Amino acid sequence: MNKKWFWLAIPALVILLIFWNIQKSSSTVADDILLQPEFGEFIVSVTTTGELQAKNSTEIRGPSKARMARIWNMKITDLVDEGTVVKAGDYVAELDRSELTSNMEETELNLDKLTSQLVQAKLDSTLTLSQARNEITNLGYNLEQMQLQMDQAKFEAPAIQRQAEINLEKAVRSLEQAKENYQTKVQQAIEKIKIVEADLAKEQRQYDLQLEVSTGFKIHAPENGIVIYAKEWNGKKKVVGSTISTWDPVVATLPDLSMMESITYVNEVDIQKIKLNQTVIVTMDANQGKVLHGTVTNVANMGEKQPNSDSKVFEVVVEIDESDSTLLPSMTTANTIIVEKLDSVLYIPLECIFHQDSVSYVYKKSSAGAVKLIIDLGVINDNFAVIKDGLAREDHIYLSAPDNADELNFLPR
Repeated sequence: MNKKWFWLAIPALVILLIFWNIQKSSSTVADDILLQPEFGEFIVSVTTTGELQAKNSTEIRGPSKARMARIWNMKITDLVDEGTVVKAGDYVAELDRSELTSNMEETELNLDKLTSQLVQAKLDSTLTLSQARNEITNLGYNLEQMQLQMDQAKFEAPAIQRQAEINLEKAVRSLEQAKENYQTKVQQAIEKIKIVEADLAKEQRQYDLQLEVSTGFKIHAPENGIVIYAKEWNGKKKVVGSTISTWDPVVATLPDLSMMESITYVNEVDIQKIKLNQTVIVTMDANQGKVLHGTVTNVANMGEKQPNSDSKVFEVVVEIDESDSTLLPSMTTANTIIVEKLDSVLYIPLECIFHQDSVSYVYKKSSAGAVKLIIDLGVINDNFAVIKDGLAREDHIYLSAPDNADELNFLPR
C-alpha cells in the first residue's frame, strides 16, 4: 500500500515543479520590461488653463460725468442677461438714482436760497442807492443855500463874510464827498450782486449737469454686439447688485468676436521658458475635438499671488490665429505652449533614467545580462528626455531597475 501511494505522489510532485517554474518565469518576464529608445520629433511644452476674451471690445459705461455731479458709486439695479444680442441704442442696464436724486434736491434748495439772496441784494442796492441819491440832492440844495448866504454877506462885516465862505466850502466838500460815496456804493452793490449771481450760476450749472448725468443712469448699447458682463478687480462679474465707481464705470462690454485671445497664468517655475511669439496649441473644454493655434503676444513682468496660495503666477496672453464664430468670451481653454521643438532626436521615458550623484544612467540589456550605462541628457519634457550620448536606437533598456541592480557596475564608455 505504501509503494502504491509513493508511485502516485511522484507524478503530482513533477506537475507542481513544472507549474512553479512557469510562474517564476512569467513573473521575471513581467518584472523585466524592455524597450527601445524612440527617434523623431521631440517637443518641450508648458500646458496651462486659460479663459477666452475678445482682443478688442467696446465698453458699455455708466454716466461719464458722474464724478463732476458728486456721484462716486452707483449700484446696478437692472441688467440684461449676459449673451444678449443687442443693436446700437438698445437698453442694457439701469443704475440706482437715490444718491443722484438726493444731490439734486440739495442743489434745488441751494438754487432757491441763492435766488432769494439775489433778489434781496438787488432790493438792498436799490434802497441804498436811492438814499444816496436823495442825500446828494439835499446836499445840492444846501450848497445853493450857502451860495445865497455868501452873496448876501458881501455887505456884512468881514467876520460874517468869512463864516459864509467857510459854510460854502463845507457844502461843496459835502456834495463832492457824497457823489464819491455814491460811486463807491454803486460798485459795492454791483460786486455784491455779482457774487450772488456767480454762486447762483454755479449751482445752476451743477443742476444742469445733474440733469444731464441722470439721463445716463439708463444705459444703452453704443453699437451692435453681444453683451458680456464686465469684471470687478477680484475677477467676479458685475451683476445686478454690483457697484460701479466713477473711476471704473464699465458695466459690460461688446466684444469683437473676430479676434480672440486666451488669458492664462503660468507658475513661477515655468515662466522663464515662456517667450513672445511662441506657438500655442489651443483646445476647448466645450468642444474637445476643436484644435486651434495661437501665438504668445504678452508675458507679464510682475507675478501675482493666487487666492489661498503663496505661489505666484504670471499672466500670459495667447492670441488665437483663427477666426471662429463658435468662440465666445469666458470659454475655458487648454493651452499647450510649445517651448522647444527638436527634429530627429533620440529620447526615452523618464522612468528609465536613474541618478547617482551627478551621473545619469540606464540599465541596458547586453549578452551578459543587465549593465549600468551612463548617458548624457538633453532637454526634458513632462514624460521623456532627449539622449545626447550613450544610447543607440537598437539598444534595449529596462523600464525599471532589475532585481540584481545593486550588484551591477557601470559599463565603461
